[in-house]
Amino acid sequence: MTASNLPLILITNTVPASVLPPLAKLARVIMGPNNGDLMPRAEVLHLAPQLSGIINQAELRVDQELLTLAPQLKIVANISIGVDNLNLDLMADYGVYATNTPLAFVETTAEFTLGMMLSLARRIPAADRYVRAGTWQSFQPGIWDGALLKGKTLGLVGYGAIGQSVAHRARAFGMNILHYQRTASTAPGYLPLNELLQASDFVSLHVPLNHDSHHLLNAERLRSMKSGAYLINASRGRVVDEHALVAALQCGHLAGAALDVFENEPQVHPALLLMSNVVLTPHIGGGTTESRHQARSLCVENITRVLAGLRPVNALNNPKPRTK
Repeated sequence: MTASNLPLILITNTVPASVLPPLAKLARVIMGPNNGDLMPRAEVLHLAPQLSGIINQAELRVDQELLTLAPQLKIVANISIGVDNLNLDLMADYGVYATNTPLAFVETTAEFTLGMMLSLARRIPAADRYVRAGTWQSFQPGIWDGALLKGKTLGLVGYGAIGQSVAHRARAFGMNILHYQRTASTAPGYLPLNELLQASDFVSLHVPLNHDSHHLLNAERLRSMKSGAYLINASRGRVVDEHALVAALQCGHLAGAALDVFENEPQVHPALLLMSNVVLTPHIGGGTTESRHQARSLCVENITRVLAGLRPVNALNNPKPRTK
């Protein structure tokens, strides 16, 4: 097979050359922008008829429109844990594998969650801005006092690999751990969601986005949280009703929030931008050099296996022979 006849693989942004060698002589690779941006959907759709595989950051919605335009497509590999952009059943119907990276971002997201919790509890970002603005004139004991994590209760909404990894780290700070998951559990620390919210000083979200988790924390549940509690969201923005969160912060019911994801990202509710008790980051929770390399390498491995006629390492669906 000549190089021009090799299958075409799209990576929707630019990745380091160090993850690409397994695809050498197996496929041609085309990549998206090299400035950190992702390839626009319109451009992906334009290339779709030629594509045998796609590696994306979970930003690409794989739906009827895309699948209809891509008769040669065999696999879409998400560089993420989340798969809310993938219609798994429809992809199986079209003979297309779906994969994700279930473990690559576990440790990094857990570390990040503790960083967000510390930032909230000790008011680190606000203090940093205070110093940078030249406002600090003298030592002011008591003015910047925050909350001690030791002895506080952390409620984990979602208790998969990330939630358990957060719990492991939080115990080292002397925190009491509660957890909630959709399936009732007899494990120590399990509580139904409403009871967990009422009992927790810090609530951290670690659930995937699906029909059940959309606006899981709505106005009613936010009101049921302990007065003076903090909310941390490094899962998916739409798990929280952002307007209701703003209201809970504005009235003082919640002491603060740390948000790495947003309901309509990259748009952020304007009121959040003005709150000194809110920590905001641009969806970076899982992002370290090491985790990104691990995730991309798994995606490349899954692509090479499918091109060789094998099943991916961690297929999320069972494609039918392609007839469409």
